[in-house]
Amino acid sequence: MNARAEAASTGLDTAKLAAAVLLLAGGIWAFYFFAPYSVLLRTLGLLVIASGAAALALTSAQGRQLWRFALDSRMEVRKVVWPTRQETIQTTLIVIVMVFILGLILWLFDTILRTIFNLLVGSGG
Repeated sequence: MNARAEAASTGLDTAKLAAAVLLLAGGIWAFYFFAPYSVLLRTLGLLVIASGAAALALTSAQGRQLWRFALDSRMEVRKVVWPTRQETIQTTLIVIVMVFILGLILWLFDTILRTIFNLLVGSGG
């Protein structure tokens, strides 16, 4: 987290978040209430209402913190050094070979244990 000063939440912020939740709940209710109408129109209406609720929520202190976090996260993702195609292929092949070798070792271990068990129990199969 960075050293930015964070504003304390006020009653107005709580009211904004509550209004955003109610707006979204109302949009969902309207989506199902108007079931006889076109799904496209209901979906577009729900998207408009959800966008409005999100915009209202982002005007609160918590919403601004969330938006700042999203922007900071995006900046951090840009700093990631992604592997090249050759590195990815080599790593994948190493993983496949190691899984194959481990499978052979486990198969051999299972075969030895089964043989020992059969000798101890006396069954011929």
